[in-house]
Amino acid sequence: MPPIFAATPVQEAFLDTLQERTFRYFWKTSDPTTGLTPDRAPTPSFCSIAAVGFALTAYPIGVERHSITRWQAVRRVKNTLRFFLDSKQGPEASGATGYHGFYYHFLDMKTGTRFKDIELSTVDTALLMAGVLFCQSYFNREEPDEIEIRAMAESLYARVDWNWAQTRKPLISHGWTPEQGFLPYDWWGMNESQIVVLLALGSPTHAVSKDTYAAWIGSCKWGKYYDQEHIGFAPLFGHQYTQVWYDLRGLQDSLMRAHDIDWFENSRRATLAQYAYAKDNPDKWRGYGPSLWGLTACDGPMDGKLTIDGREREFRTYSARGASFVRVGDDGTVAPTAAAGSMPFAPEIVIPSLMAMRETYPDAFDKYGFVDCFNPTLNVAGAKISAGRIIPGVGWFDIDYLGIDEGPILAMTENFRTGLVWNYMRRNPHVQQGLRAAGFTGGWLDKTEVKQ
Repeated sequence: MPPIFAATPVQEAFLDTLQERTFRYFWKTSDPTTGLTPDRAPTPSFCSIAAVGFALTAYPIGVERHSITRWQAVRRVKNTLRFFLDSKQGPEASGATGYHGFYYHFLDMKTGTRFKDIELSTVDTALLMAGVLFCQSYFNREEPDEIEIRAMAESLYARVDWNWAQTRKPLISHGWTPEQGFLPYDWWGMNESQIVVLLALGSPTHAVSKDTYAAWIGSCKWGKYYDQEHIGFAPLFGHQYTQVWYDLRGLQDSLMRAHDIDWFENSRRATLAQYAYAKDNPDKWRGYGPSLWGLTACDGPMDGKLTIDGREREFRTYSARGASFVRVGDDGTVAPTAAAGSMPFAPEIVIPSLMAMRETYPDAFDKYGFVDCFNPTLNVAGAKISAGRIIPGVGWFDIDYLGIDEGPILAMTENFRTGLVWNYMRRNPHVQQGLRAAGFTGGWLDKTEVKQ
């Protein structure tokens, strides 16, 4: 467990600013009528259903932080849930939003239907449903609008046919397309998909069997990286996404019992290992150290090589960067969400680092908080970058904010400060059912009455 950490008044003021600006991304860029949230902004973009899940999580946080009223949040959430509930489900290659209760990874922002030939995504549907269930638990008043939110949330979650997605039982497929059927990949082992299995186990209508979770953890790898022993996965988002919504502090499944820790501690160790990697900086990336670290899936400057300061460097555009005993993928591009998403796990290193990033690289912090990423090593004027901008002598900076990276910043900051998302999700019977079916015991789960 992390040491007891109390933020200073200056740090609290920074967190206020960080949350307010990050919240604006969801409130200002999402369509108020349909609730569709763009994958990125300000670059024109399609909707990401995962970003919608983070937006649904953001709205109650906005209420609690007095950025919007409860009535405003109710109206936005109702519109969002109604759109997804009423949108067309079917096997057609175009004109549908989803199929078997799942939704396409990306949707057209205007029509709300499948974007080009994108896949029906199980993990992105799971992230959407996590936001749906959080709203179901948060909007708990006996008022017509909030009763309707709870009913729509139940309908959306209940119709997701997890069994249909098990084309290679007991695993769950990554997705499906009308043209080719199920994708040739399944979810297993440590990554962002723990939440997929937990939600599938908690379903009131299409629950998968317990051996699905056993198969998932059966391929997780335990190892050591920079003196931190843990289940490995290189990008930090894999250690964060599930715990945006699921409070796993003090809870253990069979894998965690075998190693005498919990998943929260596992994520802390993965965070500390990346922090140590940045301080060591074996590849001598510019700026790396206690004030600049954090590798995860994010944008990047270019696909190609450049010679900088007499050394050839290879850079990438969007990539799942990371550092672990599993693999290292690093081109000097730091994503603030990688650190911020680990705030509850290691606040003593995360908060000072974020504040230092803002101070040292002011171009990385603007109207929606932190831009998706930046790279201080790529500081050469005239480089043929694919996106963003280079400030000579300072570095490359993304111009976009990404919904799936903004979401963990906002939610995990709130979980660190008040536990808001965790506290409401612990009350949700579907969350409880999924955890129990996966074999979790201990902590708050043992103290919670089983709801039928």
